[in-house]
Amino acid sequence: MLEAVRHPGRIVPVLFSLFLTIGTILLCLPISRTNGEEAPNVLAAAFTAVSASCVTGLAVVDTATYWSTFGQFVIMLLIQVGGFGIMTMATLLAILVGGRLGLSTRLVAQSESHASSMGNVKAILRTIGTTVVITEVFVGLVLAARFYFGYGYSLGSALWQGLFHSISAFNNAGFALYSDNLMGFNQDIWIIGPISAAIVAGGLGFPVFYELYRRWRVPEKWTVHAKVTILGYFSLLLVGCVGFAVFEWNNDGTIGQMSLWGKFINSIIGGITPRTAGFNAIDYGKASHETWALDDALMFIGGGSAGTAGGIKVGTFVLLAFVIWNEIRGEADVVVGNRTVPRELLRQAVTVVLLAIGVVAIGTMTLLILTDYSLDVLAFEAISAFGTVGLSTGITPVLPGAAQLVLMALMYVGRIGTVTTATALALNTRHRHYRLPEERPIIG
Repeated sequence: MLEAVRHPGRIVPVLFSLFLTIGTILLCLPISRTNGEEAPNVLAAAFTAVSASCVTGLAVVDTATYWSTFGQFVIMLLIQVGGFGIMTMATLLAILVGGRLGLSTRLVAQSESHASSMGNVKAILRTIGTTVVITEVFVGLVLAARFYFGYGYSLGSALWQGLFHSISAFNNAGFALYSDNLMGFNQDIWIIGPISAAIVAGGLGFPVFYELYRRWRVPEKWTVHAKVTILGYFSLLLVGCVGFAVFEWNNDGTIGQMSLWGKFINSIIGGITPRTAGFNAIDYGKASHETWALDDALMFIGGGSAGTAGGIKVGTFVLLAFVIWNEIRGEADVVVGNRTVPRELLRQAVTVVLLAIGVVAIGTMTLLILTDYSLDVLAFEAISAFGTVGLSTGITPVLPGAAQLVLMALMYVGRIGTVTTATALALNTRHRHYRLPEERPIIG
C-alpha cells in the first residue's frame, strides 16, 4: 500500500477511472431509469457517474424523474464512496508527505496531530469512517424528522430523503431528489440549516474537523493548517453571504420578493454552496452577473484540504495571501502562526494555482468554441465543474455532447488533479548540494 501511495499520479487516476466505469455501467442498467424499457443514454449515465463520484452535482438529466429509486441509490453510493475515498486518500497522502520532513519536524507534527505515521493507517481510516457515519446519520435524522412531521412524508420516504440529502451535503455533492433542487425549501430553516451545517463540516476537511472536535476550547494549540483553513474558510464564507445579500437583495428573479427572514436564509446558503456544495435554493440563471463573478472566485478557491470540497483549497489561497502580505512588508520569510512556511511549500502552492488557472482557461476556451453561449456563462459552468461545485446557470443539460465531455474532464481533473499534483510536487522535492550564481530578471 505504501508503494502505491508513493505514486499517486499513477494509482489514484486508475482506481478512480475504474470506479467511474463501474458507476456508468450500473446507471446504464434498465432498473436504474424510470423509462427502463428504452435504450440507455450512455452519455447521461457517464456524466452522472462522473459528477456523483467527483461529488460535483452538475446534471444533464433530472435526478428526481429520470432515475429510478435504484438509480438514485447508485448515485448516493457513488457520492459516498467518492467523497470518502478522496478524503481518505488525501489524508494518507498528507501523512506520507509529512513523513519526508526532517526528524525534528516529524516529532513536532507527531505531538500535534498524533497521526503522522503510515503505521496507524487503520486507526486513521476508522476515525474518518466513524466521523463520516456519525455526522451523516445525525443530519439525516434531523432532515427525516422535518420531512415526516413538517411535510407529511411516510416514515420510509422521510428516512430516504433525509439520508440521501445528508450524504449529498456532507460530501459537498449538491445532488437533490427534487427537480428544482432545494428551491422548494429555500425558506425552511429546518431543511436549509442542517444541509448547510453538513456542507461546512465536510468542506473544512477531516484534519480540521477532527482537530476542532478535540481542541475547540484551546485555539492556541491548533496546528498552522487548522488556523489557516479556519481563518480562510469562514472569512470567505462571510464574504460570500454578505456579497450574495448585497447583489441579490432587490433581484425579483431570486430573493427580491422574499420576506426579510427568507432573504436571510438564502443569503446564508448562497454564501455556503459556492464553497463546492452545489445545492441551489434559487435559480442561478436569474442571478446577477455580480453574483456570478463572486461565485466564480469562491468556487475556484473551494474548501479545506483532505475534505470533500474541491477547488485549489483554502489553505493554498491563504498561504499565497500571506506571501503577498510579507512581500509588501519586505519580510524575507513567510510566517504564519509563529511558524515559518518552507519555501518549497510556497512554490508548490503557486504551481497548483497556475495549473488550475490554465486548466480552467483551456476548458472555458474549448466551451466557447463548441457553443454559442457568452463567456461569463461558460466560465461559470467551467469553474463550477473544475471546483466540483455543481452550481449551474441552467445550460449544462442543453450543451452539445462534446461540451458535456469537456465538463466531465474538468470535473475529473478538478477532483483528482489537485490532490495528486500537490502530493507529487511534495514527494518530488529535491535539494541541491550547490547553488548557481544569482541573476535578477525584471519583475513588473
